[in-house]
Amino acid sequence: MKLLAGTVKDGKVVLSGASLPEGSVVAVYAPEPAVRLPVHLRAELDEAIAEADREEGISAEELFAQLEKCR
Repeated sequence: MKLLAGTVKDGKVVLSGASLPEGSVVAVYAPEPAVRLPVHLRAELDEAIAEADREEGISAEELFAQLEKCR
């Protein structure tokens, strides 16, 4: 299996710097458009991601316990 990237032109997928044999069967993953966030929410999200990268968050068990209290 290969992972290749491309763009759609005139309704057809055009691969970037690669080619496949004629008749190749392919699967196409088309991500949803990016979500646009207001500046203040983007900053909050960036900080949360940085916190997670530093492993400063709470454990999954603690998170689930907190969520249970919200029911």
